[in-house]
Amino acid sequence: MIVEDEKVILEMITVYLEELGYTVLKAFTPSEAIRQAGEHNREIDLLITDVVMPEMNGMELTKMLSSLYPQIKNVFMSGYTADIIAQHGVLDEGTHFIQKPFHLDVFAAKVREVLDS
Repeated sequence: MIVEDEKVILEMITVYLEELGYTVLKAFTPSEAIRQAGEHNREIDLLITDVVMPEMNGMELTKMLSSLYPQIKNVFMSGYTADIIAQHGVLDEGTHFIQKPFHLDVFAAKVREVLDS
């Protein structure tokens, strides 16, 4: 599942991951992601979410979806550096993070790394 409030980025990532053979659920807002997750009748293996979004931040969304899918893995992304985000207490130590903008091959490698961990 990808949750991203920039529609162009959401579509680009979705198309790329589908071309790589992944099944992708996409949501523009956290509330849409929560609704989709509640209606989805299969496991969700990975949540890729922007850190800063309207409604709630990516960490809050992760906690909510983890209650529905305890085994879900996470990748956080942001235009801010991991150090700046960590200073504001949004990401925990050791969290999987990729900084935007990123090259799609680097992004795909991060997704594979997290899924294989």
